[in-house]
Amino acid sequence: MKKSTLLIAGLLALGSTSMHADEGMWTLYNLPDAVYDQMVAEGFQLPCDMLYNSPNAISNYVVNFSGFCSGVVVSQDGLVFTNHHCGFSAINAHSTVEHDYMKDGFYAKSFAEELPNKDLFVSFMKNQQDITARVNKLIAGKSSEETEAIIDSLTNHMTDSIKAVDKTLHISIDPFYEGNKYYATTYQDFPDVRLVFTVPKSMGKFGGETDNWMWPRQTCDFSVFRIYADPKTNGPAAYSKDNVPYHPEHWSPVSLEGYKDKDFAMTVGYPGSTTRYLSSYGIQQRRDIDNTARVQARDIKLAIMKKYMDKSEKTRIQYENQYVTAANYWKNSMGMNKCIDSIGLIRQKAEYEAKIQRWLDEKTVKDPSVNVDFANLSSLYDASNESALAQIYWTESFWKVSELFKRALDITRGAIEPQGPQDNPKKQYMQFKDNSDEWNLTLDKEMTAAMLKNYAEQVPAKYLPDFYTTIKTKFGNNYKKYTEWLYSKSKLMTKGYKFYNEEKNLKDPGIALGMQLIMTYKEIMADLGEKAESIENEEKKLCEAKVQMEMDMPHYSDANFTMRLSYGQVGGYMIGGFNSNYYTTAESIVEKMKRASKVEDYQAEPVMMELMSAKDFGRYADKTTGKMQLCFLTNNDITGGNSGSPIFDGKGRLIGLAFDGNWDSLSSDINFDRKLARCIGVDIRFVLYLMDKWGHADRLLQEINPQ
Repeated sequence: MKKSTLLIAGLLALGSTSMHADEGMWTLYNLPDAVYDQMVAEGFQLPCDMLYNSPNAISNYVVNFSGFCSGVVVSQDGLVFTNHHCGFSAINAHSTVEHDYMKDGFYAKSFAEELPNKDLFVSFMKNQQDITARVNKLIAGKSSEETEAIIDSLTNHMTDSIKAVDKTLHISIDPFYEGNKYYATTYQDFPDVRLVFTVPKSMGKFGGETDNWMWPRQTCDFSVFRIYADPKTNGPAAYSKDNVPYHPEHWSPVSLEGYKDKDFAMTVGYPGSTTRYLSSYGIQQRRDIDNTARVQARDIKLAIMKKYMDKSEKTRIQYENQYVTAANYWKNSMGMNKCIDSIGLIRQKAEYEAKIQRWLDEKTVKDPSVNVDFANLSSLYDASNESALAQIYWTESFWKVSELFKRALDITRGAIEPQGPQDNPKKQYMQFKDNSDEWNLTLDKEMTAAMLKNYAEQVPAKYLPDFYTTIKTKFGNNYKKYTEWLYSKSKLMTKGYKFYNEEKNLKDPGIALGMQLIMTYKEIMADLGEKAESIENEEKKLCEAKVQMEMDMPHYSDANFTMRLSYGQVGGYMIGGFNSNYYTTAESIVEKMKRASKVEDYQAEPVMMELMSAKDFGRYADKTTGKMQLCFLTNNDITGGNSGSPIFDGKGRLIGLAFDGNWDSLSSDINFDRKLARCIGVDIRFVLYLMDKWGHADRLLQEINPQ
């Protein structure tokens, strides 16, 4: 039986409906024939080389958006669509109380008005290849630390080689299948990316945390940027006022045709991280330690930020990006734990592992690459729980949590570059830039005190730095008093202070705190490290055992922020008598806006209510339903990093942007639920409607030329 036939038969056996849940985050350069055959069977109409390895392939105009999201090029002048929440930090960075683009939106009416963004980039994947054999020869018998160093060295060597051909390219080497394979990917980065258009946050983040990870959704989650290039080469260039819009050879066609139930749908993007090969023991640790600790710590942090943000517009702008980032995976962790328990995922995994054990027992020829020791794996996780708990709480409590913690850790870990004469170390100094307009002192103090206290209450005493003795003996465990003393006595928060290379700096209580935190982290990681490496080796065997046991079926590797394809169909789901439907309409957002007095996240400007209450939506209305459709569901596979991924129809036309998953399947990072897992996308017609009727962005619409 051919693999393609086996795959189709397996998918058809999943249920009695005609809709299939086609799990998978597939690499494009080696897409299995069986997967492509199934895509065609479900409605994909393009030849396979239109996905990868041709001049006008779809992979050529899907971008990695600044290392944390995805995007798509939609015009001959380098316009890029991504999500509003992907552009959030850039929009926020340009916002002030006087010109609040986050609150009011932004439209550049000319190239000259488009706003440059520090450290923002887009990256195009140019090529990918399997280099497993080459890597394995170099890393055989090496430790994790040695392997990492070897991979870094090989990456530098391969990058140097490709730069000799084209200096704008670089190579990344990534592990796939839990380190059983290694792929080398060639990228081209464009570092001059400018903000062109954004709707107000009321629409770009409509529903806020109330609706985050939920369905139904009405969020118009998009923003528009433009790639700029060297005027002579049309290639990458650092920001310059002389740069010009980038002219790609090909870009995505944008469709006004829409979609129907069970129509083919495909996302291509950069999913960040999944762990679907993870053992039952790993899932239990993630539920009981990682997710639980994250929720507990962020409950405190979010409440503190919210209290001060509600009091001041300036503080809201300062902390809005930090708040949204923290809240996203706070809610995700809660939802994941709920799903793990509701479907009995740990039990399901354990039963599957028993099946693998039986397969191993029946093998006549033993293979060390698959001979996972489940008893040892269980013991290793048990032994690592204590240090894993300390590690997650250390990160949640101290890493980039308050300005004082940032400075204390930066100066003690050598992240601040010395200034002054290079030939005279005694005259060199370290100095923090004046960023007092970026944070609130009262909030900072409360955050510092709260997280010091919470860390002490949650971790084993052996992981408490020495300064906790000072807090107990000199301040009677009064964390507020200790924090006030710390801020007043340490020079870390003193504007313009220069830290010369002097021994007296070690007596600064803020610097002493930073040194002790770093030492504690090293102790935690030393305890965790040896166990983690052994766990990694057993999990690697488990992954390979699954692949070999099911060798008649194609397998995809866990997401690792490399380009992946996911395909399936438009459609809703049923759970507990709830029929999700597969799209939302303008009427539904109007109903939510009417509840704005009770739900803050449903507040929007009066003009938005008017626009969404229109009687005639013109060419943006769906031709079949006659409705203005806002968001829609597909069973495409999605995780963090996929945000901003283009959703294509069977003809390869852009019909939406992926921006979320649904609450009922938030365990999908570790287990794809074929019945419930859905990708939520914003309908591209909703995007264009607001660009047109709210933004009056005629020049952009002409440039995009939707059909």
